Amino acid sequence: MQAKVYVTLKKGVHDPQGEAVGHTLSEMGYKKVGGVRIGKYIEIRLNDVSPPEAETMLKEMCDKLLANTVIESYKIDLQD
Repeated sequence: MQAKVYVTLKKGVHDPQGEAVGHTLSEMGYKKVGGVRIGKYIEIRLNDVSPPEAETMLKEMCDKLLANTVIESYKIDLQD
């Protein structure tokens, strides 16, 4: 089973990296870019687990390591 995990900053959390990228894009001539937020994309392969078990494991992984849940949110996409 393949899992894709998307980790993003929560709304309202300051994103200096996103601001820097947005500023640079504007300087490069992309004036219509209204804002940039930077996140993380993680692929995880799980062997011999059921979808409910995978969901539980992935939530634990995100809560314990992959995301700082104080300032970040995450979304899990499971694929067989």
